[in-house]
Amino acid sequence: MNSPRHFPSAASAPVAAVYDRRPALIERRYSLALLLVAVFTAGPIFAADAAPQSAAADKPLYQFTEAEVGPYLDHLQATEPDLRKRVVQLARKNLGQPYELYLLGEMPFETYDPQPIYSLAKSDCLVFAEHTLAMALSRDWSGFMLLLQRIRYRDGHLGVVTRNHFTETDWNPSNRWLVRDITGEIPGGKAVKFSERIDRSKFLLGRYHLQTSIPVEDHTDNFLPYADVALAAPQLRDGDLINVVRGIVKPGVPANDIFGGSAWIGHVGLVAHGADGSLHIIHSSDPQVREETIESFIARETAHNAERDAAGKPRLLGFKFLQLAADPLANLRQLDGPDFPHVTLPGGHAAKF
Repeated sequence: MNSPRHFPSAASAPVAAVYDRRPALIERRYSLALLLVAVFTAGPIFAADAAPQSAAADKPLYQFTEAEVGPYLDHLQATEPDLRKRVVQLARKNLGQPYELYLLGEMPFETYDPQPIYSLAKSDCLVFAEHTLAMALSRDWSGFMLLLQRIRYRDGHLGVVTRNHFTETDWNPSNRWLVRDITGEIPGGKAVKFSERIDRSKFLLGRYHLQTSIPVEDHTDNFLPYADVALAAPQLRDGDLINVVRGIVKPGVPANDIFGGSAWIGHVGLVAHGADGSLHIIHSSDPQVREETIESFIARETAHNAERDAAGKPRLLGFKFLQLAADPLANLRQLDGPDFPHVTLPGGHAAKF
């Protein structure tokens, strides 16, 4: 992944190179505008005429229409009370979903990033994780849309400046009601520290031509080296979040001494387990959403380490692990109050549940 919302440090590569994006589909932007305005200002809009849940039961999730999502989520909530099982069921129902990077923006509410605010048909790694978690917590379309924006934006304030662009310093702390970082709690004391300089103003200026005055943040974090992933396996449960840490390994420099701003979270996925109990990752990666063992993921990611190191290119360093909360909605109610989830549109208008 190579977008700051999908998650490198702004200092890790030239802005023009890292954040070059594909052209937006103009016809797609405006066909969604009335739908999105209705969702955020009028509450549920598909309840009366929704297609039966059974009509979509055998389709992959990425082939659903908006009208089919709500009834399916309601059925899933009624038949599967375990949040973690819902997360994995939804993730597996989206296996094969086509991958596309730089997928979402704030259209029609802002025009700085003219991509729409949701996508059922495609995903990148973060879009996949956010949509899966928001759906697992919801029982209708409008609930899914509101929770999706509460997850994507700091304190639910929809806008390009308040989007959780950087996983380490934005997404993870903003979603403390949903997940908790347990990387430092993994037995064995193998966690490695790394540091970054997060320059949001530089990123927003280079990416969106926006002038802002956001202080540079010096951030210190940690990850578990991929060689020690077995230490984490007993602590991980279905539905937990995996942050994939990447960086540049300089030849001749000890691994633990190189993380002065050259490591970042570059990918995310969801924890699942195979029938044999093996640790799996479900994630969106070119060309499509896939499920694989963590060993397979590591083997593929590290197959060309020597070449990458010689060329000064980033490669896999390790993982951060975030535990899914037992009752995220209760946590969110404490933060947002009884009218949770609190989502604010640009201009200050509150979206209605």
